[in-house]
Amino acid sequence: MTEMKIDVKGLSRIEEKIQMIPLDEGAIYLVGPIQLPVNLYGETVTFQWYCWLHCQEVTEDFDRMLEKLSSENLAEFQQSSVLTYGDFSFDEDAIIRMHSICHTGDIFGSKRCDCGFQLKQSMKMIAEHGTGALFYLANHEGRGIGLFSKAMAYILQENGYDTVEANQALGFVDDSRNYDDVIKVLKTLRSKPVTLITNNPKKLEALRNAGLPVLGRTPLWGDVSEFNKAYLDTKVNRSGHLRDEETCPNNE
Repeated sequence: MTEMKIDVKGLSRIEEKIQMIPLDEGAIYLVGPIQLPVNLYGETVTFQWYCWLHCQEVTEDFDRMLEKLSSENLAEFQQSSVLTYGDFSFDEDAIIRMHSICHTGDIFGSKRCDCGFQLKQSMKMIAEHGTGALFYLANHEGRGIGLFSKAMAYILQENGYDTVEANQALGFVDDSRNYDDVIKVLKTLRSKPVTLITNNPKKLEALRNAGLPVLGRTPLWGDVSEFNKAYLDTKVNRSGHLRDEETCPNNE
């Protein structure tokens, strides 16, 4: 990639919207908020969009940071983001969704899973609630095994394996997702309690183990069909996901 000299004319505008979140090793750079009008079920809903980048090098010299980034092909790296709605930092009552990227479901509308439905439905729930955030986690494809491995797992599923068996047959654990970065970003954006939109008790546990104030969970099931019923049953029977009426441990 050819290195280009940066035009720093608007650098001050960019700099005021970049935060550095220090980590034990490296840092997260969070850029935003940016107005993002979204077509949500035929209506335009405006969210505030942030994107973050996990870097090993730590610097508060933004000229140096931008020069470095301009020499990298960032399209080759995974970058996550978050859509917030309402006064997310200060409103008392907020709901959030930690959504793992699903290339096939979110982009192509695959019926093999319920991910595309969960993405759009959780955005709708957040907008209707009035305050909340959707965290879109780009390094969580296939529960952490990546898109190419997910494609191989699909081949096994077409030959009688369930989703857990397919991942394990490829040498992976059922779920290798990590929530450390999203928790750091959430803590940066909000300190007040949240309610988590999820069927997965591991996500709720991750927030509570990090000391975040969590009021509880809101379930999100739907779009069940002949194509994903076995997948959804496996989520409950093999991966510990909760049905609508079930509660998570310590969820009073």
